[in-house]
Amino acid sequence: MSPRTLVRSLLAATTAVAALTLTACGAVTSADSGKSSDGSFKLASYIQQRIDDGKPMRIKLSYHDPSLAFATPISAGMKQAGKELGAETALIGPTGGDAAKQVSEIQTLIQQKAVDGLAVSSASSDALKPVIAQAYNAGIPIISFNTDNPDSKQMGFVGQDLKGSGEAQAKRLLEELKGTDKGKVVVFSVDTGAGWSHDRFNGFKEGLSGSGLEIVGPVNVGNEPSAAYNTVESTMSGQSGVVAVAGLDCCSTTAAAKWVSRSGDKDAISMGGFDLLPQTAEYIRSGVLDFTISQNPTKQGYEAVKVLYDFLTKGTEITGVNTGAQFITRDNLGEATVEK
Repeated sequence: MSPRTLVRSLLAATTAVAALTLTACGAVTSADSGKSSDGSFKLASYIQQRIDDGKPMRIKLSYHDPSLAFATPISAGMKQAGKELGAETALIGPTGGDAAKQVSEIQTLIQQKAVDGLAVSSASSDALKPVIAQAYNAGIPIISFNTDNPDSKQMGFVGQDLKGSGEAQAKRLLEELKGTDKGKVVVFSVDTGAGWSHDRFNGFKEGLSGSGLEIVGPVNVGNEPSAAYNTVESTMSGQSGVVAVAGLDCCSTTAAAKWVSRSGDKDAISMGGFDLLPQTAEYIRSGVLDFTISQNPTKQGYEAVKVLYDFLTKGTEITGVNTGAQFITRDNLGEATVEK
């Protein structure tokens, strides 16, 4: 649970911080590890000592796959926050989205007391829940970012409303289809097993509910560009009556858009995606993509660091940050920030 207030009393200029004044359930207490008797979060003593000694806070962002292009703007925002706040930051995580490797990496940080604040983007919500609890019980402030894990012991979430964004994508596609109520909508994802993909797709299904359109997918394409395109191509070759295509993330969007651009049917197929990579921007300019939805990854990286830093150094309650959903079309592409 998050603290409501945190007050440090300085007894004299030459003395160390003597106490933390606590108020209400959920307040932070300084202890070796684990939860306090009333179930509230207790800050690890080694972290409190670093705060008292004026050492820079070590804040790490564990991203489910740093090899994805989406990780680049997240890292940029993280570094910007670290520079502004004087925190030591690092983006970590397993290449290829291996949940077991992500868990192992986080466990090592906990065991070595090598982190003061942790933000996690889950490769697998179920797989990450135990290690999130482990960090929380060890007295390490922990939040989720980019991908939510609401049933875990996370102390907050920084990112987009995933289900809401999927629903918004579907409704916008319906607008592009101008009342079409027959045909197929093929949906692609880089990782259909991931919690974020489930959330976004569930929202997408709700958005198309009652439309009469048939949803095909979501089809898993993986994050290797050539393999992703080949999967899209083989999937589409077996379909007829397709009126729309949707990508649930940055890289399935570009793979599917590449197929649409080569199909000769770009004017007959409506398409919506997520994120704004340079390739995505080109597909919008050329009319292959009708729209994409930016979730502001730079802000996600920045706010994940700031939320943890403010909690550690000021006792600011962790309430989470919704980074929003911005629709990007040819009309406003020039004003949008491309995620390089």
